[in-house]
Amino acid sequence: VQLQAFGGGLVQAGGSLRLSCAASGSIFSRNIMGWYRQAPGKERESLATISVFGNTDYADSVKGRFTISRDNAKNTAYLQMNDLKPEDTGVYYCTARPYGTQKTYWGQGTQVTVSS
Repeated sequence: VQLQAFGGGLVQAGGSLRLSCAASGSIFSRNIMGWYRQAPGKERESLATISVFGNTDYADSVKGRFTISRDNAKNTAYLQMNDLKPEDTGVYYCTARPYGTQKTYWGQGTQVTVSS
């Protein structure tokens, strides 16, 4: 599975961004998609996942502000980020895990910087 994330950038606190993750090399609909973030000096953390059935799960730090979604027809997953805070700054990675396996594929990161 090849993943390409894009949509990062610089935004002021309170603003919004939408990240996209384009996937290829497998049947997209059969992958559990996720987004991770690595903030400066911190470990990489899981932010959101969406199952092959469309069920979503979020980290407490982003619940109510971020929304993960997928468009199987476009082989793309999204992360809509609203009410961004300076602590949301970091490199954002998308992941794909084929359903029924433990193998996780990672895309290259996209930088998100939130200024105060």
